[in-house]
This record gives sequence, structure tokens and C-alpha cells, in this order.
Amino acid sequence: MGSDPQYAKYPNLSLAHHIFVLRTPALAASHPISQNHLTESITKERQAPLYRYLYNPTDGILAGKQPWNEDFYNDLVSKNEEEKEGYEKDMQEAEEKAGETEVTECMGKIAEFYARVCDKDKALAAYEALYKKTPTLGAKIDIVLAIIRMTMFFDDKLATTKHIDRAKQLIESGGDWDRRNRLKAYQGLHLLSIRSFNLAAPLLLDSLSTFTSTEICSYETLVLYAVLAGTISLKRVDFKRRVIDSAEVLAVLGSRRDENFTPSAQPTPKPTITTKTVVLPGGSIQQLPTNPDDLWGGFTSLETLVNSLYTCDYKRFFVALAEVEEKFLKRDRILCEHKQWYVREMRRRAYAQLLESYRVVGLESMANAFGVSVDWLDRDLSRFIPSKGLNCTIDKVNGVIETTRPDNKNKQYQDVVKQGDALLTKLQRYGQAVRLRGSERV
Repeated sequence: MGSDPQYAKYPNLSLAHHIFVLRTPALAASHPISQNHLTESITKERQAPLYRYLYNPTDGILAGKQPWNEDFYNDLVSKNEEEKEGYEKDMQEAEEKAGETEVTECMGKIAEFYARVCDKDKALAAYEALYKKTPTLGAKIDIVLAIIRMTMFFDDKLATTKHIDRAKQLIESGGDWDRRNRLKAYQGLHLLSIRSFNLAAPLLLDSLSTFTSTEICSYETLVLYAVLAGTISLKRVDFKRRVIDSAEVLAVLGSRRDENFTPSAQPTPKPTITTKTVVLPGGSIQQLPTNPDDLWGGFTSLETLVNSLYTCDYKRFFVALAEVEEKFLKRDRILCEHKQWYVREMRRRAYAQLLESYRVVGLESMANAFGVSVDWLDRDLSRFIPSKGLNCTIDKVNGVIETTRPDNKNKQYQDVVKQGDALLTKLQRYGQAVRLRGSERV
């Protein structure tokens, strides 16, 4: 076991979710909740850089969502300066009277201060200075993880990729198991954000039994990500073992305890939503949910999606897929930009699963299985067939779909010939280059 993680408190990634909500017009119903959370955090934590980043009339990403208050901003800035001067004074005293350990502690407080107020550039610079000063490997890994959270907060995917690779190198050089497992969750979330669901699924599913990275998301959210990634990317046998029968998944999607359970036959209890009275900017008073996740109404639709795909209940699968898009995909900061792709790929996966069992299937029969019209199914299948997303052809005259089995042996032969031609071309170029260099020496 390694030492307890350091520098894990800031930045608060839940604020990034609320910023996403306010930037999404389709989530207007949740705007008051997110606005209230941001206002409370900016006031309590004295986050002047975040306030400017969000609401500055000139370049704020949420300019116009809330009136800019210059006096309020100046007050936050003065409090930040006062707090920063206190940390710098402590560090100066530590450099004069104490040792390297005390100096490092003061540098860590300064870096966390900038991370808390969401000053990206100064936080990253402070963490890098702290990294150079830190002697232990475990603390160095914690610092890089803090840098990754800063880049995640500001949705800097290139920088996140860079620092995840950096953390992996440190882990491989002797990192402990706890930090290794924490990095899996970080990497899984990042891979989701860049649409690498097939790479994210094993990392997220592995993280379920050892999850401690509550600084990036809740355990329930991690289960949601793992199930969605596994459902779209795992083969049927692995899907059954790692998602359907997973003890960690069952603990969250708790009604799937009986193999004969049919969600549609069970009454769906209405979720209990706890509320609180808050004063919103402008003075209005509203009753808002204590937890914005309460608006999701539980994981029933996700559970139905998983079950119906595995049991080939495609009509219920299509309904659940629409509900998952509405309740989860469009409301999540990481998944939202991929929701159309995800829904399209899930439809393709369901089509491929049905067609795999038949050589010929009637268009009307397949349309009835999915609960859609023949014309709609015809148009939707036509989106996948030209790109080889589905190995089939549509015979509209006879009203059937004929599957075309891929010839794996022939494909392997063609790949060998193609790769062999490429290798021969490289060898010829290499030989020419060698002869040229030889003639130059003569």
C-alpha cells in the first residue's frame, strides 16, 4: 500500500459539470440549479479567476448569463491577493528558518490555492514548480494527477493526453497499486471524452472493484460510464461476464438480481426528490433539488437497455436507448458531444446482432421486432451498409434483407499481399538509398 493521496481536493470537477449545464440550451430546466451552485462556490471559495472566466462581459464563456458585478469581482481579487501574500510569507519564512520539507508544504499550499480558485495557468505553473521540488515518487504522481484534473476542468484534451502519458511513465517506474488504480479511472474518463469507448471499457470496468478516485466522479457515475462503454464495445461473452453478471454493476442496477426479472413487468417507483429553498441571483426564491442527479430518476432505463440488448428484446431496447439518450447522454459533460454517435452505434450493434442469426430476414419482420416502420428501418439500414457497418444487402423488391458473411480467410490473404507489397516497396527504396550512398563514396 502507498501513502495517502495528496493534492486531491482541487479543482472541484462538479463545477465543470454546472458550467456545461449553463452552456447547454437544451438543459434550461437545470440552469437555476447550476447557477446557484456556481454562485455559492465562487462566493465561498473566493474564486475571482473563475468568476472572470465565466462572466466577464468581453470574453467570459457565460457572458450574459449573470450580470457582471465589478465591485464583487474586485472584492474577490483583494481577498485572493491577501490569501496569496500569506502563503508567500509562510514560504519565505520556511526558506529562511526551516528545511526542504516545510518549503515543499508551502509550495503545495500555493498550488492548491490556485487550483481552488481555478486559475489554470498559475495553478499549472505552481504544480510544475512543486513537482521539481518533490523528492518522492508517490507525491510526484499525485501532482501529475492534480495537473490532469486541471486540464480536465478546462476541457484541454491534448494536455490531458500528455499528462496521462506522463503519469503512466511514473507509475511504471514504481508507483503503488492505489495510484495505479486511480490512474485507470482518470484514463478511462479521458478516453470516453475522445470517443475511444473500446479502450475505456476495460479500464472503467477494472476500476469498479478498486475505485477511490472520488475527486473526479462519484462511484455511481463511474458505473454509468463503465456500463455504457462496455455495452457498446464488448463482445457478447465478455458483455455477459463483465456487465450483466458484474457484482459491482448489480450493486447499482440493483433490480437485476433474478435472471427471470422483467423490468417492464415491475412497477417503477417514483424517485424521492429532496429539495431546499435557495435565493437565486436577482433575488428570486425557488425550491430546487439538493442533488441535480435526482432529475435523472434512477438507472431503470440503463438497466433496461443492458437487459434488452442481451435478451434480444429489440423493441424495448429502442425505447430504453431513447430514454438513456435523454436522461444520461445529453446531461453529461463527457458524453454529450458523443450522444448522436453513441445512439447510432448502438442501433448498428443491435441490427448486427439480429442479422447474425439469419441468412435472410424479412424487412417487415425486422421492423416489427424493433417497433419501427419498414420505411424507417430501410432508411436507417442504408446508413450503415455502404460503409460496411453491416454485412447485408436490402432486396426491396422481395422485401427481404440478405446477410453477406465476410470471408475471413480471403481477407487475411488480401492483407498479407497488401502488407507484403508495402514491405517490398520499402526494401527497394532502402536498397536504392544504400547504392546511392555507396556511389558517393566512390
